[in-house]
Amino acid sequence: MRRGRRLAIDVGDARIGVASCDPDGVLATPVETVPGRDVPAAHRRLRLIVAEYEPLEIVVGLPRSLSGREGPAAAKVRAFARTLAQGVAPVPVRLVDERMTTVTAGQRLRSSGVNSKKGRSVIDQAAAVIILQNALESERVSGNPPGESVEVVI
Repeated sequence: MRRGRRLAIDVGDARIGVASCDPDGVLATPVETVPGRDVPAAHRRLRLIVAEYEPLEIVVGLPRSLSGREGPAAAKVRAFARTLAQGVAPVPVRLVDERMTTVTAGQRLRSSGVNSKKGRSVIDQAAAVIILQNALESERVSGNPPGESVEVVI
């Protein structure tokens, strides 16, 4: 397991959830929800978060169908991740499977007593936490960085 803090990003149309972990990759915690409708402003805010946290890498959740296929949402996230990778280089950006993370996050929030109105503001952060936990576990088990690398085009 590589040592270093990581950030996870759950990209949505309205909101972008951000989570971080400790340098040992043990505990993932929510960071903030970035408004997502103004994409250039979202990228600016994410670059500031990256500068503050100085992560080893960033993992971005890639939405796939249950069958593993990629649709329009995945294409949108891939484009978002490419732009992010260019803006935060040399910090690597990786795409990781995020199937069911938002559903799981919503279930966990409801079971912990968070109401749906309050939950909307934190569900994307909770989904980012799950994405990061899954990525960390994948690396612990395989010994390899999770997901696929996003190449920076110069």
